[in-house]
Amino acid sequence: MVVFSFWQRLLIALINLQKKKTGVIAPKRFVQRLKKQNELFRSYMHQDAHEFLNFLLNELVDILEKEDQSAKKEGGTSSPSEKTVNGPKNPQANGVQKEPLVTWVHKNFQGILTNETRCLRCETVTARDEAFFDLSLDIEQNSSITSCLKNFSSTETLNAEDKFFCDKCCSLQEAQKRMKIKKPPHILVIHLKRFKYIEQLGRYKKLSYRVVFPLELKLSNTVEDADSEYSLFAVVVHVGSGPNHGHYVSLVKSHNHWLFFDDENVEMIDESAVQTFFGSAQEYSSNTDHGYILFYESLCANKS
Repeated sequence: MVVFSFWQRLLIALINLQKKKTGVIAPKRFVQRLKKQNELFRSYMHQDAHEFLNFLLNELVDILEKEDQSAKKEGGTSSPSEKTVNGPKNPQANGVQKEPLVTWVHKNFQGILTNETRCLRCETVTARDEAFFDLSLDIEQNSSITSCLKNFSSTETLNAEDKFFCDKCCSLQEAQKRMKIKKPPHILVIHLKRFKYIEQLGRYKKLSYRVVFPLELKLSNTVEDADSEYSLFAVVVHVGSGPNHGHYVSLVKSHNHWLFFDDENVEMIDESAVQTFFGSAQEYSSNTDHGYILFYESLCANKS
């Protein structure tokens, strides 16, 4: 089984989205380099597409950071625009703080989450920011991406053994916890948790739940921008009844047309065909083709 066709085309598509084109890479060379970098992908065993995405993005960041360090050793310097806004990190040997490099991976995929905890005694709100490349959402039967995002940002009460230590009260207190999207990324990657560990079975089970993902998505739970709008441009689909076997295909929107990629086979499909990958309305169904990873592009960036 080949699971790389989508990612190869995704990288090429992202390069083509940039104002300054830097070229493309042949799929065979990409796979060869991937196998060289990580022995996990040298066999023909089934690999998880989400785990591969995380490996790919983090590996690209490492490579770009090493290239930047090498350039600085040769006398090159980075421009102020290449610095992050999250504050200084990575102290140097002489004690001077150094801000991390912002690569094109960060610019395209990175967003900021805010974890807010409100003490129910003194009402003090403690906020902690963290970066993310993708959002992993729990899913339920006959739901939608919008409802999954609302559940992701729903308020949770911390009490009993889960009480929160409030610095102002200097003691454990009941509190309310909530996760919000503070800074939406340019490319919003949504991973649907279709593989769940069932304790009664002692193994993972694939959830074939019907989850509707719209072609146009509006984020209504962000902190800084309540009108963030996105357009769906790619879907990774898992084909198979279980987590330990199956196949990956992908849907990619190019020049206002939807293309269906299945290894080396490529065909144009109607936009309405995207709905066939929402999932099954019943728990047991002959349909095993389910949307697994969704890629949305910000419409705000296109308008600017």
